[in-house]
Amino acid sequence: MVVMHMENCSYWLCLLILFSFVLLLIAEKVVINLSWKPRKIQYYFLKQGIRGPKYHFLLGNLKEIASFRLSTQLFPFSHDILPRVFSFYHHWKKIYGAIFLVWFGPTARVTISDPALIRDIFILKSDCFEKTETPSFVKKLEGDAKMGRSMSDMLAKWSKMSNGGKVEIEVSEWFETLSEDVITHMVFGNSYEDGKAIFELQARQLVYAIESFQQVFIPGYRFLPTKKNRISWRLNKDVRKSLMNLIEQRRKSLDCDQMQSSDEDPNDLLEVMIKASLRETSDQYTNNSTLNPCSSSIIQVHDIVEECKTMLFAGKYTTSNLLTWTTILLAMHPTWQELARDEVLRDCGARDTPSKDDITKLKTLGMIVNESLRLYPPVVATIRRAKIDTKLGSLKLPRGTELLIPIVAIHHDSALWGDDVNEFNPARFAQGVAQAAKNPMAFMPFGLGARHCIGQNLAVLQAKLAIAMILKCFSFYLAPTYQHAPTVLMFLCPQYGAPIIFKKL
Repeated sequence: MVVMHMENCSYWLCLLILFSFVLLLIAEKVVINLSWKPRKIQYYFLKQGIRGPKYHFLLGNLKEIASFRLSTQLFPFSHDILPRVFSFYHHWKKIYGAIFLVWFGPTARVTISDPALIRDIFILKSDCFEKTETPSFVKKLEGDAKMGRSMSDMLAKWSKMSNGGKVEIEVSEWFETLSEDVITHMVFGNSYEDGKAIFELQARQLVYAIESFQQVFIPGYRFLPTKKNRISWRLNKDVRKSLMNLIEQRRKSLDCDQMQSSDEDPNDLLEVMIKASLRETSDQYTNNSTLNPCSSSIIQVHDIVEECKTMLFAGKYTTSNLLTWTTILLAMHPTWQELARDEVLRDCGARDTPSKDDITKLKTLGMIVNESLRLYPPVVATIRRAKIDTKLGSLKLPRGTELLIPIVAIHHDSALWGDDVNEFNPARFAQGVAQAAKNPMAFMPFGLGARHCIGQNLAVLQAKLAIAMILKCFSFYLAPTYQHAPTVLMFLCPQYGAPIIFKKL
């Protein structure tokens, strides 16, 4: 009995020692990653003259960033929006200079706004940098002629609402619906109703994504089975399942051999991606006869799902916010509204829906859209990560260093755009984008270089078409209830909507 008791004690003692050892390893990793490593990084950049706010254990500077966001107030109809929408950058730049170190939890980011360095990041040394992984709550959401028809339907509804006179319309909601309708048709074509159902799921996800975006980030919190997290997980699962079922149905409905040999234009973007996957499979099949081109592909269903999510989410809110801000700006500045309307009526004639060729002629409208993108870029900042140890100007960046490029700050920099930087002046783009500022790298609403937003040309074309059609039908100005409160809810948008008074011409 004594021997058995001693054996049991030895067993539990060994287990206790093992458990204590594991806890020590975990504690050591926590101390290294959340205390020692951040302080080492801070000292590394301090030696290069790069300062920044003090790192705080676990949270970094997130508490201060949240306090800046909560302290923003309404302000008059000014386009000097940087102090409101990117307040932490505006505040710390005055203290530490244009290049400083800021902590998002235990992750350090170096802010870069020098056009020469931006040129290196996006163009000359683009192979040394990569896009960072999208935050999980955003990643779940991502991931022509149709516009003319949808726009005509919308304007017909507005005309009926105005009854030949005036009507107040909250345009941001209408533009979201319009963009959603167009993108659903472009991506899914005949599977439009299935696409609409997926958009509805994404809209519900967006509610939880915005809540997460506004809260102070707590590392690991997204993995906890809270009620909101469980709902978000289920919605993400439903979106993926719906997309996978839709893709598989489409693949089965298409004859593999005909798809690969057909020269006909695809009906929608989903078909483009499926055909691309089958062509890659076919190319691989010619080099390996054991593969079945109809059952295996390099581009997997998962890849197509993620591409669809990205196009649906980013495409909708980029286009809708561009339309919203351009309408607000034209409502604020009636002189430019009249100039744009005269151009549309002169160059587009009596056609209800201008053609693509018509749209490309609209120089004044193009200048207005560019100035809207400068003052109110859809995305206020972008992030890149150094793939290898890299020298950027005089800076030495270790592998893994993240760079924060403040797009909205660059667009509102008087050193680049002149003393009228916070004024609505589309004429600055009269000689084209490259000549608008003192440096061609100063304008980057969709990013720059090889990794810029692939949908930027489509978004601008759709915005110009929609605004041109509105100008032909209505004059408009801000409603008395409009409050100028730009805010960032993943994209730059008007916090209290955009009520506009439209008068039938």
